Amino acid sequence: MTSALTFGLGAFASLFAIVDPFAALPVFIALTGRETDVRRRLIARRAAMTVFIVLAVFATCGQLLFRFFGISVAGFKIAGGILLMGVALDMMGARQSSTKTTPGEEEEASTKDDVGLVPVGIPLLSGPGAIASAMLLAARADTIPEKGALYVALLVVALVCFLVLRSATVIGRALGHTGMNVINRVMGLILASVAVEFFLDGVKLALPGLARVR
Repeated sequence: MTSALTFGLGAFASLFAIVDPFAALPVFIALTGRETDVRRRLIARRAAMTVFIVLAVFATCGQLLFRFFGISVAGFKIAGGILLMGVALDMMGARQSSTKTTPGEEEEASTKDDVGLVPVGIPLLSGPGAIASAMLLAARADTIPEKGALYVALLVVALVCFLVLRSATVIGRALGHTGMNVINRVMGLILASVAVEFFLDGVKLALPGLARVR
């Protein structure tokens, strides 16, 4: 039970850092600026549900995808670590990562009736980095309690996303541009640490002899 709790807390920290709903606030506010409070709450709920469903599906089907494409867990961990490090560097530089969404996608989304699914839910919140993290964490979960802890972590991350997006205007006004940049940089530092762990895990799996070197 202790190992499952520790795993769940670690999974929540890494997933929350990569999903980072605070970084999505400026885009969310811009896309929903003319909506009513009720409509904005509905969009926030749909975005949060999208996050949970997308990440849960990839966490569940990750091993099947590995086998289908002939990808080793070691190779995916190394590639995932590199991808997450790129996102982390963008976050520490207070830049919107292009792996999450592009200006063209944001411009196209401004003409859509419902932005909760695209681009807020996908790819702004549950983008390639978050999907890779969910699959890597699922590969790390060795026991049923740890797998259960992962899904609980996914659910809590989605719930926090909903709460943050629902209070987007209040949070944005309270933190300001500087405050959100500070949070972004802290999340980027956490994510960089997670990326290094994933990368090292992949290298140890690919080259087991290194794990015995002291």
